[in-house]
Amino acid sequence: MSLTLEKAQEIILTVLSEGNASGFKPLTVAVLDAGGHLKAMARSDGTSTLRPKMAHGKAHGCIALGLGGRAIYKRAQEQPYFIQAMNSLADGALVPVQGGVLIRDGSGIIGAVGVTGDTSENDEACAIAGIEAAGFVADAG
Repeated sequence: MSLTLEKAQEIILTVLSEGNASGFKPLTVAVLDAGGHLKAMARSDGTSTLRPKMAHGKAHGCIALGLGGRAIYKRAQEQPYFIQAMNSLADGALVPVQGGVLIRDGSGIIGAVGVTGDTSENDEACAIAGIEAAGFVADAG
């Protein structure tokens, strides 16, 4: 199964719906393809202006490093200079916290989702729900 625009939009709708149903703060979600290119993005009413870059950075870090956001966060704690160097190489577009989740199918990594707006743990839970609702496997690390 491939990451089509329709599937990306399904992920986004589920993420936003999960956030609303759970009473989370307004969320922003970015879906990237396996090449790190933006497939789709949406933000709830009331999100701050930096949220689209943050959502993109969470997803971009996952694609760039081949790791879920939770694994990147752990690595940042254990090897801060490494993650700082990776962020420099990524021109500052790597956000090393939970909320970035790889999208997998039977063939491997096909994209990533980045969610931001509430706690990192809640962002991650919504990303996982969206990926699984679209029929893919979520890999948060």
